[in-house]
Amino acid sequence: MLKDSYLVGLIGSGIGPSLSPALHQREADRQGLRLLYRLLDLDTLGLPPESVGELLRAARLLGFDGLNITHPCKRLVLEHLDALDPQAEALGAVNTVVLEDGGRRAVGHNTDVTGFAASFARGLPDAPLERVVQLGAGGAGAAVAHATLTLGAERVTVVDALPERAADLAASLNRAFGAGRAAAADPDRLPRLLADAEGSGGLVHATPTGMAAHPGMPLPVELLRPGLWVAEVVYRPLETELLRAARAAGCAVLDGGGMAAFQAVDAFRLFTGREPDSARMLADLTALTGPVGAVK
Repeated sequence: MLKDSYLVGLIGSGIGPSLSPALHQREADRQGLRLLYRLLDLDTLGLPPESVGELLRAARLLGFDGLNITHPCKRLVLEHLDALDPQAEALGAVNTVVLEDGGRRAVGHNTDVTGFAASFARGLPDAPLERVVQLGAGGAGAAVAHATLTLGAERVTVVDALPERAADLAASLNRAFGAGRAAAADPDRLPRLLADAEGSGGLVHATPTGMAAHPGMPLPVELLRPGLWVAEVVYRPLETELLRAARAAGCAVLDGGGMAAFQAVDAFRLFTGREPDSARMLADLTALTGPVGAVK
């Protein structure tokens, strides 16, 4: 049953700069809804990532309608849920939890997949997808790898600091999309992989490096070449050190803003049961951060 007021929130680490509250609240205002969006920052609360279950239980008791879940809890939250939608189950990662029946039932969803796919199709519509190299095999990495293969990538090679995590994701992708569509590689193979992708693919960055709470570069700048495109998942800041370096190297780039806006569109629909206006929410993100999905 549709309501006229909602209480939702975000669980994650270092989420103070998140634009999710503003995106959801602005769209709710336009639709004549009362929506309160709370940040439940593990760093501020002094809690470890494993406390996501306790925060979810508290949200149930306090009458929350739903929660967004971000790094580092997208996989840790799974064991605390009552059900998963098919996409979240296939991914093994959740970024949106809908609390149904007064909090008695918690259902996990993943709007990162559709968010990244929509952003990529909008921002890099003609990018070659023969060979895609992806940095990061965590919760966001699983989502964007699924999205990239759904968009038509011939092969995605996943690189992660934890080789077993990259291997697990590649195996999952091959089960979902067919043998040979994905592979795992150690970080020391990154130079060769990116050289091979030049002119036929690009780099998807799906680690926390570059976030306001995790500044820095995820790879040596000399590996960026003009024949590569670079797609970023991080959106706060909108222009990460990686994107700045990629632009300077002559790469076509896609920032993480479009993914943030489109995943929020899907999450708003799940939380409220109402249809959001994606164009308005993209405009909101632009107003809050600057131009979204910039390509050079």
